[in-house]
Amino acid sequence: MNHEELKQAVYKINTASGSGTGFYLKTQNIFVTNYHVIEGNKNVAIENQLQDRYRAKVVYVNPDADIAFLQSEHHTPNANIPFDSVQEVHSRDKVFVLGYPFGMPYTITEGIVSNEKQLLDGKNFIQTDAAVNPGNSGGPVVNAEGLLVGVTTAKFTEADNVGFAIPAKIVREELDTFAQNTTYQYSMKCNSCKSLIFEKTDYCPNCGANIDEKIFDDKEISKLSQFVENAVKNMGIDPLLARCGNEFWEFHSGSALVRIFVYDKNYLYATSPINNLPTGNLETLLKYVMSNPVPPYQLAVYNNQIYLSYRVRMSDVFSDRAAEIQQNLSNLIVKANEMDDYFVHEFACEKTNYAKAHG
Repeated sequence: MNHEELKQAVYKINTASGSGTGFYLKTQNIFVTNYHVIEGNKNVAIENQLQDRYRAKVVYVNPDADIAFLQSEHHTPNANIPFDSVQEVHSRDKVFVLGYPFGMPYTITEGIVSNEKQLLDGKNFIQTDAAVNPGNSGGPVVNAEGLLVGVTTAKFTEADNVGFAIPAKIVREELDTFAQNTTYQYSMKCNSCKSLIFEKTDYCPNCGANIDEKIFDDKEISKLSQFVENAVKNMGIDPLLARCGNEFWEFHSGSALVRIFVYDKNYLYATSPINNLPTGNLETLLKYVMSNPVPPYQLAVYNNQIYLSYRVRMSDVFSDRAAEIQQNLSNLIVKANEMDDYFVHEFACEKTNYAKAHG
């Protein structure tokens, strides 16, 4: 099993609701994930191990099977999760779960199949003792040869020390249905007649089965989200690529990582961990940090790291200060990328581990 090649084929999936995992199938030129990872979104961001992000559109969903397929016109991976044939698993087989638990960096966890046909909600799942957490959803489960045997699903949150995966044969069935979609439009599967539906409807045009119209809708983002995303967009950054959860944005401005989020329901924060403290010259550096050199932003030190931050009350966001606050958010994105270089040159501070090396 080539761990490095598998790693390069596994992607984080970011939406305005949260993050999950997906993986690339070269033959179909699609990314596979869980439906519940992308639910309510027709466009999402995919992120590789270098933290590069690309737009991807949802081209197929089957909520009943919890499967979704994505296609990116902006990125084609070189790596691939092997899936030429359906691999069966049996009790005591060794498997590996690949993904991004809790939105953290890529991980691989090893486990043993304890039941290859565990019945849950009327469907059979592969049960394993491999660690599966929110964020792993949609990632591949592979055998010792690195071949796909299932797709992780973490929607059974009440399970403790137990992981579940959708069997690979279900993925193959969904791929066979998706083959009808030659134009890569948004589509959903009617589980009654197995046909594809391309337009919003409350019944299947082919067999008349009831369809949930909401499957075709994009979730609306909040007014606060629109406010923040306009500030991000003003700096030439695609807001969709900045989304990492509900009213939470995390992205790189050059090399600097920027986070924007709501704290305690009362404050809107924008912050960037820009540099580590140096081993020497601390007095001069701390005097500079305490001198309030970059208003309206604050410099602070926490856990041996220097942060550039901006905080406003939520009540001010939609006041007569709205334009000023939005501009300050935009400017912080630029300032963070300036300041991490400034501390390197003036105080010999290394950039943090959050920095994007090739930014």
